[in-house]
Amino acid sequence: MSANQDKKKLIVEEIKQKVESAKSIVFIDYKGLNVTNDIKLRREFRKNNCEYKVYKNRLVLRALNELGITGFDDKLQNTLSVAFSFNDETDAPRVAKKALEDNPTIAIKFGIIDKAFVDENAVKALADLPSREVLIAKLLGQLNAPAQQLCSVLSANTRNLVYALDAIANKN
Repeated sequence: MSANQDKKKLIVEEIKQKVESAKSIVFIDYKGLNVTNDIKLRREFRKNNCEYKVYKNRLVLRALNELGITGFDDKLQNTLSVAFSFNDETDAPRVAKKALEDNPTIAIKFGIIDKAFVDENAVKALADLPSREVLIAKLLGQLNAPAQQLCSVLSANTRNLVYALDAIANKN
């Protein structure tokens, strides 16, 4: 076996490992992206706990097929980069969508979420969702709201009595 084939097998294994551990994956057509903007984009992905890489399409396709994720033969075309989101499903889509605003030459092509294909519109919709932490905070706020309202209602009579006594005391 040649050294080149060994390198390719290592890259395929690396891709498989990342696909298995990623919560979401975004494929971006980076055609027209200059070096300066590419560095900014990589930095932004890194800052958001994502990994942004450029792999050969054939190697990505081989890794996906070996994992049983099929149907990407016609989608892995041209200049594609891959963004892996490991912490939150919305991280990579959010950064990619923001990158579209800064660099109109690039495009989100598709994504993989839970080992299933999602189109460009689904990736953009996922980018618009709040992060997991924000959703949990909203849920806890909703769960806490009835208790706060009950406490407010129960203390209203006491509060009104205090206001009435204070008004009587200030009147005299």
